[in-house]
Amino acid sequence: MDSQGQLEEIPSYGDDAAKHAGASSPVDMSSLTSMPSARTAREVLTILGVAVGVFFGLEALVVLSGIPDFVFPRPTAVVVTLVSDFTTLYFPPLYETLLSFGAGFLIGSTIGLFLAAVITQRPFVEKIIAPYIIVMVTTPMIALVPFLMLQFGFGMTPRIIAVALASGPMVMINAATGFRRSDSAMIALARSYGASTFQIFRRIRFPLAMPMVVVGYMVGSIFGLLTAVGAEMVGGGMGLGNRLVYFSSLVRIPQFGATLVIVSALGVSLYVLFFLIGKRWASWES
Repeated sequence: MDSQGQLEEIPSYGDDAAKHAGASSPVDMSSLTSMPSARTAREVLTILGVAVGVFFGLEALVVLSGIPDFVFPRPTAVVVTLVSDFTTLYFPPLYETLLSFGAGFLIGSTIGLFLAAVITQRPFVEKIIAPYIIVMVTTPMIALVPFLMLQFGFGMTPRIIAVALASGPMVMINAATGFRRSDSAMIALARSYGASTFQIFRRIRFPLAMPMVVVGYMVGSIFGLLTAVGAEMVGGGMGLGNRLVYFSSLVRIPQFGATLVIVSALGVSLYVLFFLIGKRWASWES
């Protein structure tokens, strides 16, 4: 009983509680942070050997079949232009894409994490914002870029907003799923010792939710990157998305391929980054 004379709600531990603890959202991708990785030198060499075989196999296929470069570039031509022209041709667009993506993702993920914490403590708020979150998840945010350009001009602001709208809901959904998976018995014990709601959230809910929070950031970052590149393709600027459109319009396919490789490398780097973070801070879940 609290100081107001009102009974503290005691959670149940039956089947309903078990189902609630194990519930997951439609975007629950926690397995992304527990995928197996190479552990021995033999496995690493095998993976590298397959990659080299695919590279030169594709090179041989293009050369022997006589496919011209303006249809499909040779992998070696893509590597040559990527190495020789990276500083002058690819680094400035890469910097602009990273700038818009980083700003948008920082804003979107921060708001998404905050909303996840709010709806966990206030379920009525979730009922209010849930329809809008579903709309944001199911609607490609790059479709809003022309409208945002009419409102905010041709600068970086429309792209930042689009990235924030694309990444925020992914962080919110997965983080909220993690917050709801907290151990009810542990929370009840903390309350019996007089812990406040904030203390319970900081000491119990957030640490236990770290695996899903990391997954939310991983998925949100990838969605944000795709939105940033797509927004540059439809909304101008001088980022990687704009370079894809530019090189394809001039039929400079090796340069187009090199730009595509950079975009792919960014996506893989984001995945690896959050994979390592998950291994470091959330590996206890596995």
